[in-house]
Amino acid sequence: MITYHIHPMSHDEVMDLLRLLAKIDDSKMDEVTYLIKNADLGVKVVVDKIKRQRTRQQENYYHKWVTEFGKFCGMTHDEMHEEMLCRAYGSEDVNTRLGYKRRPLKRSSQANRAKYAELIDTLIITAAELGFAVPEPKGEEDEGQDG
Repeated sequence: MITYHIHPMSHDEVMDLLRLLAKIDDSKMDEVTYLIKNADLGVKVVVDKIKRQRTRQQENYYHKWVTEFGKFCGMTHDEMHEEMLCRAYGSEDVNTRLGYKRRPLKRSSQANRAKYAELIDTLIITAAELGFAVPEPKGEEDEGQDG
């Protein structure tokens, strides 16, 4: 990790840098301005390795087989995907105006490679329990075990 401290800076210099680095649009600038209005201004830039998210191979594998398993069960892709999310990551019952709805505690968009592998494993196990064979992923590239 590399950290740079740039200090001092004028208010306008900080705002210009934020627009450039964070691609903050004008609709958010009022909030940013409020937060730094009376601060002793400086900028800290941290360059760090980004945590790898799930792989494209994992996504392709999962969506292919969640669709096929959904057809087997008489469910749409989206219905089966929601079911797998609830089984893999847990769920909560939320009272809405239409009654109680079951919602997953985590979305797949928030999953890193290891957590996405858990979702894939849940799909494979659940399908097997119902007599539908989902083939094992071809290896670490599909499962992303190096998380």
